[in-house]
Amino acid sequence: MGTSTSQINAWGNGLALRLTKPMAKTAGVTAGSPVRITVKPGRIVIETEMAPTLEQMLAAFDPKKHGGEAVAGGAVGVEAFANGDA
Repeated sequence: MGTSTSQINAWGNGLALRLTKPMAKTAGVTAGSPVRITVKPGRIVIETEMAPTLEQMLAAFDPKKHGGEAVAGGAVGVEAFANGDA
C-alpha cells in the first residue's frame, strides 16, 4: 500500500485523520504508537517514532563524547573507608 486518499474530519475542537487497518498495519502502528508530525504549508508528514535498536545506539556512540567517568570526584561513603581515603 503506497499512496491512499482520505479526508480530514472535525473532532471536538480540532481535526482528525482516520487510518484504516491496512494503512496502520503497513505503517506498523497501533493505538498509542508515538509518531512525529512535520507540518509545512500544504504538507503534513506523519512518521513513526521507533525506539532505536541496540545496533543503532552502538553505532551512534562516540567514546570522545560519551566515554570517561560518569561521576567526577573523589571516593565517598564506604568507598572512602575501603580505600583509606577517609
